[in-house]
Amino acid sequence: MKPLIVYFIIAYLVSWLVWLPLYGHIFRLHDLPVFAFNHALGGLGPLLAAFITTLIFSGKQGLRLLLQRSIQVKPFIYFAIALLAPFFLALLASLIVFISDRAPLHLVALLTNKEFPEWSLLSFFLYNLVFFGFGEEVGWRGFALPRLQAKSHMLIATIILALLWALWHWPLFFYRPGYVTMGWAGILGWFFSLLTGAILLTWLYNVSRGSIFICAIFHSTIDIAFTADFATGKMVNYLGFLITVWGIATAFLLGSRNRFDKNS
Repeated sequence: MKPLIVYFIIAYLVSWLVWLPLYGHIFRLHDLPVFAFNHALGGLGPLLAAFITTLIFSGKQGLRLLLQRSIQVKPFIYFAIALLAPFFLALLASLIVFISDRAPLHLVALLTNKEFPEWSLLSFFLYNLVFFGFGEEVGWRGFALPRLQAKSHMLIATIILALLWALWHWPLFFYRPGYVTMGWAGILGWFFSLLTGAILLTWLYNVSRGSIFICAIFHSTIDIAFTADFATGKMVNYLGFLITVWGIATAFLLGSRNRFDKNS
């Protein structure tokens, strides 16, 4: 339990301090220096916390194992799911809108994003993979999840992690577009989406035999799918619905057993 407490304290402190120039106005801290990609740099907090805590409690051998799982690509089938499933669901969401509303298909929207419209898909993918894929997943799934699962059922461990993961995001509600305008209903919906993502990531982590790399890929492609420059908000809503259905189905699978078999 002590490694987990130390890990979460470090993860929160690093990210919240890096983000402080972006939300410091709520504490009347003005004119703090803002760095290039300040928000993205805060995404590295869980990764740094995992490295530091692992080195403290497990030494160089534990750090070596963490690094090995961070580059573990096999089983390839789960790598393919992590890489392609969000884009497939986005295409399916577009098709649903096309059939229901006779709206034109804007599939090229999957290749661009709202945050950095001038970037290519590859550039945005690498950006997400480094700062939010590895930046978060080395910590949340690589360090915290296996320790939580060692003490409780997979589904319970996932819910606990989702709550702590959600807490990590709290500064974003004071500066990040899309978060600032959320009401309580929006926050509840956001948390449910986060929980759904956590369930899917727990499943991927277990069936891939602890591959942090595969979790990082999925985290990145999910972010890309949701920030794609879709023509209408309906596509995003349908995409969220499809991923929620997938997550609920996976939750039943998590709830039916305490561990996945290697061949699950």
